[in-house]
Amino acid sequence: MASKTLKVPNISCEHCIRTIKREVGALPGVSGVEGDVETQEVTVVYDGERTLGKAIETLKEIGYPTAE
Repeated sequence: MASKTLKVPNISCEHCIRTIKREVGALPGVSGVEGDVETQEVTVVYDGERTLGKAIETLKEIGYPTAE
């Protein structure tokens, strides 16, 4: 397993974090999702680069595009 911390500027509250955890956490190959409102960062624990790509794509689809 690998992990990546992503900057997500659209995070403004705990509801944002819950939505991200629910949507990204449901992806096959994602074993963990944590977020922080103050730093506007999301850490994804995943099993491969394809899974990370899908997680980033899902963030964009649900209105939380990454800054990277």
